[in-house]
Amino acid sequence: MTLKRTPFYEIHKAAGGKLVEFGGWEMPVQYSGILDEHNTIRKAVGLFDVSHMGEVYATGPNAKKFVNNLITNDVNKLVDGQILYSPMCYEHGGVVDDLLVYRFNDEKFLIVINASNVDKDFQWMSEHILGADVVNHSSDVAEVALQGPLAQKTLQKLTSFDLNSLKYFYFTEFEIVGVHCLISRTGYTGEDGYEIYFDNANAEKIWNALMEAGKEFGIKPCGLGCRDSLRLEAGLMLYGNDITQDVTPLEAPLKWTVKLDKEDFIGKRALLEKPIKRKLVGFELLERAVPRHGNEVYIGGEKFDYVTSGIFSPTLQKPVGFAFVPVDLPLGDGIEVKIRDRLIKAKTCSYRFYKIERK
Repeated sequence: MTLKRTPFYEIHKAAGGKLVEFGGWEMPVQYSGILDEHNTIRKAVGLFDVSHMGEVYATGPNAKKFVNNLITNDVNKLVDGQILYSPMCYEHGGVVDDLLVYRFNDEKFLIVINASNVDKDFQWMSEHILGADVVNHSSDVAEVALQGPLAQKTLQKLTSFDLNSLKYFYFTEFEIVGVHCLISRTGYTGEDGYEIYFDNANAEKIWNALMEAGKEFGIKPCGLGCRDSLRLEAGLMLYGNDITQDVTPLEAPLKWTVKLDKEDFIGKRALLEKPIKRKLVGFELLERAVPRHGNEVYIGGEKFDYVTSGIFSPTLQKPVGFAFVPVDLPLGDGIEVKIRDRLIKAKTCSYRFYKIERK
């Protein structure tokens, strides 16, 4: 299989990025090291290439109706320039993907989808058009994520736009070094930061400008390895691990994104009728070990389900993860995780292990 490459491929090679296959793309898993990059994002600022993500535009008089039928959340709650996180479900309630919806106005929306799901998602969208004009622009768009507590100071050096006025989960448009960009105050790390979209042709220009602006703050290029550890600490779901076509958003900790009181949407009937027998929670191991996706979970000596994600948290310095447990199991109760043929004691807890105060 020929792997796809983003417009930053040569930059990754020149910077010493370790390139691996990810969702059909050749992407950097690390540069200076996963732990170093993780700590850089938590303490300073780092730059990710996320051009493998998908971008689909929905336009026309029926655009809002199309988007609202597609997702479990409610775009009617959005104002122009605001962003919404939501699952997109199959009729049986399982998750097609989780995505971001950017509202420009009633007749224009941008839907950002996961890299490994672009073709599948666009096919699903194309089967539920409802009269909207839906176009996949993924191959035309480059995207970087500037993340960390010093991300705002870094980006502010490149624009006269007051970044204090851009609140979390809102977006705007302005030029960076003469390049028109769409900038959102979003990210997948649990830190403050921005996701920046622009034409492929300007990839090198934008990357170099951001790296130069962040030099005084200790900016570093970062790979997919630390992106995963950062998102897990922050309690953010990963499609394919924590949410899949076999997991509903009511089993995952995404009930807040499911608006059962809104007009009909794909999967609504199943979510209303399907009994919930399990829930996804956080857990902390009480012994020295590292939990991984697929580890079996035992309760009262009986196998119940499995771990969806797990790491040794660099920030918290302890082994944590997400796992399915019975829906009526109280947080704080004990479970056991099978790791290398041993049952390791653990306790359930909130899935949000790390939080910052949002502006």
